[in-house]
Amino acid sequence: MSQRHPRITVTAEVIIEVTDAGALEQAVLDDVDATPFDAQPGRSEADARAEARQDVQGDPVGAVAWIANAEDMIPDFPGITVVESTQRVADAEGDNEPDERPDFAKLFPLCNCGSGDCAACSEFQLTPRTAAVLWAVAQILADQAYDDVIEHGDDLVRDEGAWVLFGEYPRITWQQDAVWRRQAARAFDDLTADLDAGRWPRPTCPGEEMAFHLLLRSARDAQEDGWGMRPDELAVLPEHADDYDWDTAYEVLLQDDDILQLFDAQVDGIEDPDSDQNRFMRMGDYRPAAWFRPFSNATPRDGRRPFRR
Repeated sequence: MSQRHPRITVTAEVIIEVTDAGALEQAVLDDVDATPFDAQPGRSEADARAEARQDVQGDPVGAVAWIANAEDMIPDFPGITVVESTQRVADAEGDNEPDERPDFAKLFPLCNCGSGDCAACSEFQLTPRTAAVLWAVAQILADQAYDDVIEHGDDLVRDEGAWVLFGEYPRITWQQDAVWRRQAARAFDDLTADLDAGRWPRPTCPGEEMAFHLLLRSARDAQEDGWGMRPDELAVLPEHADDYDWDTAYEVLLQDDDILQLFDAQVDGIEDPDSDQNRFMRMGDYRPAAWFRPFSNATPRDGRRPFRR
C-alpha cells in the first residue's frame, strides 16, 4: 500500500492599503501587457488580454487580484509540494459583506421541540451552520473550476496536478472542452443558488451530482480545518446536534452514488446506458454529453440563467 502523505492547510489574511491607485493600476496594466496569453478557439490572445485589462481598470481590488498569488507565501523547500491553493481578494472595508451573505438562521430555521412525533426533529435538518459551510465551499469550488477553464480552456487533462479542480473529475471527462467545463463550474453555482433561496441543494443532473460529491468532501475538510467559513462566523449561527452531519447529508440529499462508479477503471464503459453493467444497475446515461440533462424526476434549471464568469 502506498504511503499517505500528510496534507496541511495554511490560512492567512493580508490587508493591503492602496496608497496610489493610479500608480498601482498602471503598473498592473503594464504587467498584463507583458504577460503572454493562450489563444483559444473563438477567442484571440488580444481578446484575453483586453478582458484582463478590463478587470483591472478603475478597480484596485481587481489590480491586487492580478498580482496576488497565495502560493508565493510557501518557499521552495525540499520535501513539500504545493498541491492546490485558493484565494479571495475583496474590499477590506467590508461595508457590504453582511448584506451579501444569506441569513442562514432565517433560511434554515431549526426545530428544537423534541417531540417524538415531530417530522422536523425526528429527521435530518439542514442546519444554518451546515448550510453556511456548503454555501461558502461551493463558491470556492466554482471559482476553482472557472479558473481551470481560463487557464486551460479545451486542453486535455494529462497531469491532474496541473489542474485546480477538473483533475479530480472522472477520466471520461478529461477530454471535454471549455464549454462543457463552464457548465460543470456553473453546477456549483446552481447548488449555491439553492442555498441562497433556502432550499436544500439537491442535484438535478449528473453534473450537479458530481459537484455535490466534491462539495460534501470539501465541506467536511473545510469545517474541520477552519477554512471556507471562518469559525467565528459560524459561531454566531444557532448551534444544533445535526451540525456538520455530512454522512446523513450524503444519504438524504443524494439519490444514489452511481456516478462514483466512473472512477473505477475496472468498469470502464459503465457510463453508457446500453452497457450490461449500466442496465444491471439501472444507472442511466452518464456519458459526459448527458451530464447537464436533468434527471427525469428533477425539475430542470432555467436554461436562460447566466454564467457567473
